[in-house]
Amino acid sequence: MKTLLAVDGSDNAYEAIHVMKYMARSEQLTLLHALNVPRPTYPMMVSEAAEELYTVLEQSMREDGERLLNRVQSLLPLHGGPTTRHLRVGSPTEVILSMAEEQKADLIVMGARGLGPIKERLLGSVSHRILTLAPCATLIVNGPVKAMKQILLPLEGSFDAEAAVRFLQLKPFHEPVELTLMTVLPSTEPPWPSHAVAAAAATELLEKQTEYIEGVAERLRAIGYQAHGVAVVGTASTMILQQATTLRSDLILMGTRGRQGITRFVLGSVSHAVLHKMPCPVLAFHS
Repeated sequence: MKTLLAVDGSDNAYEAIHVMKYMARSEQLTLLHALNVPRPTYPMMVSEAAEELYTVLEQSMREDGERLLNRVQSLLPLHGGPTTRHLRVGSPTEVILSMAEEQKADLIVMGARGLGPIKERLLGSVSHRILTLAPCATLIVNGPVKAMKQILLPLEGSFDAEAAVRFLQLKPFHEPVELTLMTVLPSTEPPWPSHAVAAAAATELLEKQTEYIEGVAERLRAIGYQAHGVAVVGTASTMILQQATTLRSDLILMGTRGRQGITRFVLGSVSHAVLHKMPCPVLAFHS
């Protein structure tokens, strides 16, 4: 697996570095720091002076970037794999996406929040864009991670399930993990007055979903994972967060619709609840 680790010197970026010890050895580990060099915007400054100031700023940021990459490389686990380092000038989003394409990365790892001015949000604008537009799986780290054992895997349907199996076949984790597969059935009021009929229909649907999710778990057990499935009724965001809290999940693993964005579990009606209140890191893979 080829991994791209994007860093910016923020606290979350350092936590993302520490998470690498829980990930499997990379075929190629790329360290990337984007230099978002500001252009001077003083109206009275002549162009030559503005260009000179820009050059000085870029050189200073390059020196800081090299020191950052030195620090990052010293913190990587011994099993991380062969490593390359890159400093690129440009907006962080564009630089990360371009490097992911160039390196044919299977996984991008980065912090949830960078060094920008908005600190109250748990998911920064750059990580949100990368999560939405990345050509590969993306791991967003929002705080200290003390283990990578309990993993919650919400599945929306067959596309998510097939993609989950494909991604997990890459064996992305360094140590064995325990997977809890989860599907959420919406809680709705029946249009008819017979509660007995409604209850029977709901029970049958829940049983079918339980059978389906357990079938996916069986496929994962067949490739070496400890896995079990659960089907619940309720609001998706509430149930995902509740299950993650109950299990003390170390990671939420979720499917995306490629470049069209995350499924309804993440970027739809539950975007604020799951991503902006996520109790643990989120790894989004393409469905």
